[in-house]
Amino acid sequence: MLHETDGGLEWHGGHQVVRVEPWGSGSVRVRAGLSVLRSDVPGALGERPVADASIRIDGESARLVNGAITVEVSETGLLRFLRSESDEELLAEQRAHFWWPGSRVFTSTGNGYYRIDQHFASYGGERLFGLGQHTHGLLDQKGTVVDLVQRNAEVTIPFLVSSRGYGLLWNSPAVGRVELAENGTRWSSDSARQIDYWVTAGEDPAAILANYADATGHAPMLPEWASGFWQCKLRYRTQDELMEVAREHRRRGLPLSVIVSDFFHWTHLGDWRFDPAEWPDPAAMVEELREMGTELMVSVWPSVSPLSENYADMMRRGLLVATEQGPPVHADWADKGVDSKVQVSFYDPTNPAARSYLWDRIRENYHALGIRVWWLDACEPEIKPGHPSNLRYHAGPGTEVGNIYPAEHARGFYEGMRAEGETEIITLCRSAWAGSQRYGAALWSGDIPATFASLRTQVRAGLNVAMSGIPWWTTDIGGFHGGDQDSAEFRELLVRWFQYGVFCPLLRLHGFREPFANTLHPGMTGGPNEVWSYGEEVYALLSELLFLRERLRPYVMEQMRLAHENGLPPMRPLFVDFPGDERAWDVDDAFLFGPDILVAPVTEFGCRERDVYLPEGASWRDPWSGRTHPGGAVVRLPAPLDRVPVLLRDDADLPLAPAGS
Repeated sequence: MLHETDGGLEWHGGHQVVRVEPWGSGSVRVRAGLSVLRSDVPGALGERPVADASIRIDGESARLVNGAITVEVSETGLLRFLRSESDEELLAEQRAHFWWPGSRVFTSTGNGYYRIDQHFASYGGERLFGLGQHTHGLLDQKGTVVDLVQRNAEVTIPFLVSSRGYGLLWNSPAVGRVELAENGTRWSSDSARQIDYWVTAGEDPAAILANYADATGHAPMLPEWASGFWQCKLRYRTQDELMEVAREHRRRGLPLSVIVSDFFHWTHLGDWRFDPAEWPDPAAMVEELREMGTELMVSVWPSVSPLSENYADMMRRGLLVATEQGPPVHADWADKGVDSKVQVSFYDPTNPAARSYLWDRIRENYHALGIRVWWLDACEPEIKPGHPSNLRYHAGPGTEVGNIYPAEHARGFYEGMRAEGETEIITLCRSAWAGSQRYGAALWSGDIPATFASLRTQVRAGLNVAMSGIPWWTTDIGGFHGGDQDSAEFRELLVRWFQYGVFCPLLRLHGFREPFANTLHPGMTGGPNEVWSYGEEVYALLSELLFLRERLRPYVMEQMRLAHENGLPPMRPLFVDFPGDERAWDVDDAFLFGPDILVAPVTEFGCRERDVYLPEGASWRDPWSGRTHPGGAVVRLPAPLDRVPVLLRDDADLPLAPAGS
């Protein structure tokens, strides 16, 4: 039933086979299937790293030790994961029923595919973080049921960090769910062929995140220009309109690192090129912007209209996602030259030939003009209706591989840029999966409401993204849907959101502001969304925040270097730096930006002071008053509209307050 194989352990019981292998420092990979284990199912783990593990088989049980983690395999095939130093249980598989069928349940869905359930024990007091980005408004995921499927603003990255000292990656892009209940944890795939998960042990959350980066890939070094301010709205309809905004920034002496040409700048959806009637000389536009120190980012959608010049060729070559039933149509969308929506298809980035085809169009129509920043919008992909079970990819059925779409989409741009000799690569993505970070993917939180409740949700969502191994993250400052510039509440929301955004990894203003225009047509646009669009009082506050970010950029780049080297996200929960402080694990409305700045965003309308917990083990100084507070206590800080409550750690000397203040 048990034997050693290629440096790992393999257990057989009935038709079930389970393999446990050392997989990086203090980490193991577990695969389980019926009769055979497959190597043709995509995942986030690369080649198995060399590990110096020891294996002991004792009759019908076995033990594998790989650094900080030990795995015990029982005679019935149940696994326990222990801290090697103390033999303390970190995590254990749990039977679904005392007699049958063990911890792993395979229920046939036909043709060699199964509804798969993997059961683990639950632990009182355990806190769980990560799982990508979700809108439930919680930081601690314990007690939740989370769908494992890609949707706008709901991003599946199936990696959890536990307060018990382990991390777990469900290394399957299958559609399913995870249930983190009091009576057990269950990971489920709706239709797949095998179980694949990875467990790592670390002395603290930072060590767990470092092991995860080693296993799934490190983020590249963030380009220095990307650490500044990104300006966007829905949408600049012409080259002249966009350039007037960029020139106004320059006239006012305001910093501007990136400006965005949003969707419908193209001739047809899937042509992937500028419409010359609206963008007559994009090369000159890129050149003038770069002289200002500004990069142009262009929106690239993965959908292809039947009106596109590329549609017939891509269909003939099999480069579009297929369907199990019906024609290869995945959504309806507006396109130029027609009054009604058309039925569009999505290209298939799990097919290397399709990635290459798309990059060739991007290279010819954008990169050749000097453009090097990409906005990969709607890359879940945004199917309508949301039935991933009807999709068939080059890599397999949609239910088994669908969640990997955004990672493979970003991969195509990363590999294309590298082939062109580019070393500074960043793609802004609306979705991601495990390993997306290695392709230079920056995640933003999708099409969210313009409300204070939404801002509160973003604080927790962003921290869970950080705990999911994605160090580059941002939001639409002010929210996406709505925002009336004549509303006093929205103007205050915009200021508070901008204050929060200054201390996010990326600082980006975007939104579909009121009044809306032509909302069902390619000419659609929203109201003005520049920092000067909301009155002189708001402009004075936002412009000062722009200069605050400029002063902080050297510090931001220091944190990006650490993210690149060891997977430590710049924006992170307090417990990452203070794991020994029990109260720090419960703070979900404040965070650290790097090791030295504690940020406590204001997320309530009319709020002018707020309570902040200061982690134990450091002192915390108010950069405005100069007052120092000891850690391990809650303090009430002033929060006037012109200030976000932030504190500096110990002797940190950073230019938070303007010179002379």
